[in-house]
Amino acid sequence: MISKGTLRGLVLALTLSVAPVAAYAQAPDEADVLANYADIALAGYEDALTTAKALDAAVDALIADPSEATLLAAREAWKASRLPYQQTEAFRFGNPIVDEWEGRVNAWPLDEGLIDYVDAGYGMESDSNALYVANVIANPKLTIDGVEVDATEITPALLQDSLQEAAGIEANVATGYHAVEFLLWGQDLNGTGPGAGNRPFTDYSTAEHADRRAAYLKAATTLLVSDLEEMVGNWTADGAARAALPDLGISAILTGMGSLSFGELAGERMKLGLLLHDPEEEHDCFSDNTHISHLYDAIGIRNVYSGSYTRIDGSVVEGPAISDLIAAKDGALDTEIAGLIDDTVAKMEIMAKRAEDGEAYDQQIGEGNEEGNAVVQAAIDGLIAQTRGIERAVALLQLDDVTIEDSDSLSNPDAVFQ
Repeated sequence: MISKGTLRGLVLALTLSVAPVAAYAQAPDEADVLANYADIALAGYEDALTTAKALDAAVDALIADPSEATLLAAREAWKASRLPYQQTEAFRFGNPIVDEWEGRVNAWPLDEGLIDYVDAGYGMESDSNALYVANVIANPKLTIDGVEVDATEITPALLQDSLQEAAGIEANVATGYHAVEFLLWGQDLNGTGPGAGNRPFTDYSTAEHADRRAAYLKAATTLLVSDLEEMVGNWTADGAARAALPDLGISAILTGMGSLSFGELAGERMKLGLLLHDPEEEHDCFSDNTHISHLYDAIGIRNVYSGSYTRIDGSVVEGPAISDLIAAKDGALDTEIAGLIDDTVAKMEIMAKRAEDGEAYDQQIGEGNEEGNAVVQAAIDGLIAQTRGIERAVALLQLDDVTIEDSDSLSNPDAVFQ
């Protein structure tokens, strides 16, 4: 079990660590850059697995003895598990093996009525999702696309094979961090006011369907551990994700950095919510932990660029990096990109500090909160600026197979309101 003190220590150590960049008299071999990139990926997923196992143990303790203390401990373990995992998101987009897997562990937003009870304000139906309030915890029989599904026993297989993206609908998220988050916090019914979800511990003891709720939570954490074990295996010496790198080349690194910076983080996860002033458009919406997830995405991008990752035990994995390849061709551009990435992290830290001081991310994006909106926009601007630097690096290295994900929220905001 990870204590609050340990979590705060991890946050401080990982946030404040600025990776030293090794100096090379000449450009390192691309194979060495890719090997170090893979080593950092492996270390990050190993740390994510370690903290997911701690979360699984905390869930066991909650189920065995439901109380305010065991529920709070499970929540703290979930928060701790987000720190290393979010840093691995920089390995997405450029590597199909990672991107095809990612939806099993970090998909959002989710129609939580698929999983458990919801507030009346959630509504009773959706034109786009017949399973909007299916509530598998309360209903041992479900009908999906006209086929009856036996959910009498809630197992990892049921979640993964029958419920995840059921009926082909992406909002039917049944697995991963956010399903677990919902089961630990419940809905955040505070809008853009203060407060996160406030699920009572009695949901796991005296409440209706407590046993099935516990079974779902346990199945979800078990599956999270096994999914992360799979991804660790993909980055070992003979793993599929590592083996794919020679063919993907340096383009995979810049595709991942650029797409996470621009379309995914600046666009879908940040600008969309700011345009709509919608608290439902935040990544960790049940726990009010979004500021941490965004910050550690930005740190993950810096890890990849600098070729250095600080592990949860304080040790450092580092080596030749994309930064060194760029510096060997254009030292000024390398300095500029590193500075832009550092600037983004600094702006994310300001946003995170504001949240830790009492104004959660969903409040910062709220309508009429000019100061909070400006803090979030500054972080978005930082992400956009570093993306432009990454694009200049792509041109410098003469890479013609890098495609950076776009977002209507950034490039066509009028479409968001249509």
